[in-house]
Amino acid sequence: MTRNFLGIERLRSSGTNGTWVLPVTPRLTTASRFLFGGAALAGAVVAMEEMSGRQVAWSTAQYLDYAMVDEEVEFDVSLDVVGNQITQASVTGHVGDRVIVRAMGALGRRNFAHRHVFSGSPNVPRPDDLRRSSLLPHVARTIHDEFDQRYVIGRSLEDRDGSVSDGRTLMWVRIIDSDDNADSTTLAMFGDFVPLGVGQALGVLGGGNSLDNTLRIVQLVPTKWVLVDIMIHAVERGFGHGSLKMYAEDGSLLAVASQTCIARLWKDRKWSEETA
Repeated sequence: MTRNFLGIERLRSSGTNGTWVLPVTPRLTTASRFLFGGAALAGAVVAMEEMSGRQVAWSTAQYLDYAMVDEEVEFDVSLDVVGNQITQASVTGHVGDRVIVRAMGALGRRNFAHRHVFSGSPNVPRPDDLRRSSLLPHVARTIHDEFDQRYVIGRSLEDRDGSVSDGRTLMWVRIIDSDDNADSTTLAMFGDFVPLGVGQALGVLGGGNSLDNTLRIVQLVPTKWVLVDIMIHAVERGFGHGSLKMYAEDGSLLAVASQTCIARLWKDRKWSEETA
């Protein structure tokens, strides 16, 4: 399970309330050494799913502050409404009195006579036919070292010449040191890739800091690789807005996600010219 990758553990629980703790290790951080937003949402998803005993259908997070490496984030979860088929839950992730993330979600499964998936997987090469490349400056000991990323549509650092693309980035991704199939927490992390698409779309050395992350789980099927199809809709007023779809190796639609980020050039993140 991806919770093993996160290293999150139950601290205590009673009735409809509980607390999970997530150590912020380097493998969960960005180049600036704070907790990757997708890992924060993934931690909230673990807490909600384990507390309720149900699978997330929808979850959203608002990022309020940074949890730095070697800190511990406590996720306080509350099951606000527990129905026969659906649970509504909320989570506050904090370091001491400092709130890092607020999240909420709906969990459960319903019987319904009709079903159909309207979004088909694009026809792309298999990951084994593509070489591994992050298309990002390398900064050692970050969460990007933990992901095997193989691009179908993406521009190298040298190709970012300021020309604007159609806004699309497409890649296969998996967690390197995991033999587990992608689960809700995996998709919560990969759903945080929208900012990566900002620099790709604009053709600049940049990206962004996530302000939010919304994840909608369609279905889980066995798959190690996830095809992430990112679309940047607009960059305006200093914010980037985008969405993505995630597909399994067999073409099944796993989830959709959306985000708004603070658009930044990498020099604003104090990455050196060597790494940029």
